[in-house]
Amino acid sequence: MFGLSLLVSGLAWWLGLYLLARDPRKPLLWWAGAGMIGYSAAVVAPNPVLLAVPALAWTGAVLLLARPELIRWWLLALLPFFAASFFVPWVVLLPLAAATVLAIRKRAYFSLVGVMFGLSAGAFLLGLLPDAITLPSLGLDVVVFGVLVAVTDAVEEGEAIRADMLRSLVISAFTAVLFGSQVIFFGGPDLLVFTTVAAAIAVQVLANPLASAVDRLALPAVAAERAELRDAAEALPKRRPLVTEDDAEFARLTRKALSHYGDLGKLVASPLVALTDDGPPLDRAAQLKSMLLASIQRLKPVDGDFGTSDEWRYYNAVYFYYVKGIRPYSVRTKREDLDAEDRRALQWFVTQVPERTLHNWQNAAARLVAADLMAGVGST
Repeated sequence: MFGLSLLVSGLAWWLGLYLLARDPRKPLLWWAGAGMIGYSAAVVAPNPVLLAVPALAWTGAVLLLARPELIRWWLLALLPFFAASFFVPWVVLLPLAAATVLAIRKRAYFSLVGVMFGLSAGAFLLGLLPDAITLPSLGLDVVVFGVLVAVTDAVEEGEAIRADMLRSLVISAFTAVLFGSQVIFFGGPDLLVFTTVAAAIAVQVLANPLASAVDRLALPAVAAERAELRDAAEALPKRRPLVTEDDAEFARLTRKALSHYGDLGKLVASPLVALTDDGPPLDRAAQLKSMLLASIQRLKPVDGDFGTSDEWRYYNAVYFYYVKGIRPYSVRTKREDLDAEDRRALQWFVTQVPERTLHNWQNAAARLVAADLMAGVGST
């Protein structure tokens, strides 16, 4: 059973790191990735407390998908439930079961995976079956859950997922076999095999973040440029074909491209790159950025440089937020480089525009920008 445990643990470890590396800023990927990594550790050192980690983490992930307004309450309940697992291990299944029920209407497939994991975890925690059977059997639930989260995130981003995930899996598996087999061949202890495989996978999956960290230390003058090139290379397998017949989907992709306006590495993966001329990936991303700016500028009223009337709201919502990078509801907006117009816009957003209203304006503006881009496509 050692080989099966090693396979399941390595697969869960890779999938957890893959989710975290997709976008470290997304809470959903953090919750799901933490669950994968916790399960991987539970396979290496079977313990009910370790198995509580994926149960609690995936409860957070399912809540984010189905009822995100409840996540703040779950953050408060997380520590008490984890502490209780030291005394009553199966208690961690209660919040997972509740989240699974809440997800039935919105995310039925996640509910199914939650039921599968709950049954397998319950068999382990209650000692109904040997650990050597129940822990590896949980691997199927782990993989299905992780893949569903990755696919959900890719759909939201307007990205392809198969080629990127397969590439990461193949190269991680190759390095894990290469280094892990040497430890086995020379008769190393089981724990050393697990840690060697984990280290080999981590170096491959986290290659970009590790390279960026080293560049910031060793090559600070060119670190940003090198990071941009790496992000562009990583984004290429994620680009999917553009379908212009679906107006709603085109508007959604435009909204996503606007949210990545200042990040050429992200724009490389946008299907809207198909609207640009052939050329190197970063050049095409820069063209798309220029096209978005031109469409945004056409939203601007002709009377003056800044206004707060209704006719200005859509322009203000995307120009100052995405082009100028002003984040009115974030403490990180304390910038010293704002000119007089930017400061007026920031003050207006903070005092007059609720965050939800700004979000609605941005969605409406994205539809207008999408219509403008489509008009440009039709005229060529």
